[in-house]
Parts: sequence; structure tokens; C-alpha cells
Amino acid sequence: MANPGLIWWHLAAFFVFLVSVSPANGDDGPFILAHKKPTLTRLKSGAERISVSIDVYNQGSATAYDVTLNDDSWSRDVFDIVGGNTSMSWERLDAGAFLAHSFELEAKVKTLFYGAPAVITFRVPTKAALQEAYSTPILPLDILADRPPEKKFDWAKRLLAKYGSLISVVSIVTLFIYLVATPSKSGAAKTSKKKR
Repeated sequence: MANPGLIWWHLAAFFVFLVSVSPANGDDGPFILAHKKPTLTRLKSGAERISVSIDVYNQGSATAYDVTLNDDSWSRDVFDIVGGNTSMSWERLDAGAFLAHSFELEAKVKTLFYGAPAVITFRVPTKAALQEAYSTPILPLDILADRPPEKKFDWAKRLLAKYGSLISVVSIVTLFIYLVATPSKSGAAKTSKKKR
């Protein structure tokens, strides 16, 4: 289960990022935002897989051209790339549209990893210089951290935590239907005595 404090920190960082990169001069060009999200998965072999997804949005009113995403903060001493690339290019990103990119890494070293934001460069026809934007930062990743072994009935606890209220409602409704549909034993005994 995700730590609520970390989720709020991540949301707060994202909104601070939005405010810090908001266009100050109000010009009618592209306005690029990017959200970077890593997901850790422990493999049966004991290794750890990191799936990284980066969504790039154009919240401006004009098209961005020659869009390039580069996320080279993943040290080759710590990670191996096992799927996709850490960089990507697109011809254009229209106003109001978004692009998605993902890649997978495998950790080789146990460490606490602090990754940098991804860098997005793009061209605007009205400006000679190449424009630059950054993705949201990520929380530190505890790579190959020691985790307590899963206990025998942890799966049952997780199911109860997730579906406990649903199970309770279904049980109560089933019990109610059973009580209404089946005649009581005392009532059945009284009717049989009356027949004698």
C-alpha cells in the first residue's frame, strides 16, 4: 500500500512544478509539462525491475516541433536498460495533445537512488533558440531494499482490506434472504401439531 505522506509530497511537488514553469509573459506558444513516474517490481530471482513512464503534455495554444525527451539520469553502474530507450524524439506535439514514453531498467546494485527530472527540448517557429522543459522530479528510490518476507496469510489480509466491506454486505444480504425464504422450525412444528 502506498504511503499517503509520499503521495501528498509527490502531488505537492507536481503543483509547485506547475506554478514554477507557468508562462510569465502570457505568449501564445507551446507550454510543455511532463510527468515522470517510476514503478518498482521485485522479481522472483531477487532482482528489481524499474518501469519508468513519462507523459509529455502541450498545455499551450501552439504546436511544438522537433520534440526530444532525454532521461539519462539512470547511472549505468546501477541500472541495465532491459526494454525501450531513455530518450525519444517526435516530429511535433500539437496544442492540447500529449505523448507517452516508457522504458524498463533492472537494478544491479542495492542503493538509495535520487533521479533527476527528464529534459524535454522543442522548437518554436517564432524563436530561433531551442526551448527546454523539465519533467516532475521523482521520490528517492530504495533499490533492492530489504523487505520482510511475506507471511502465510498476508494475501488473505490484503483481500479483506480491499474487499471486506463488499463481503460484509453480501453476507448480510444472503443471511436476510435465507431467513425470509426458509420457514422457522417452531412455526413448522406448530402447524404439524394443528393437523393432528
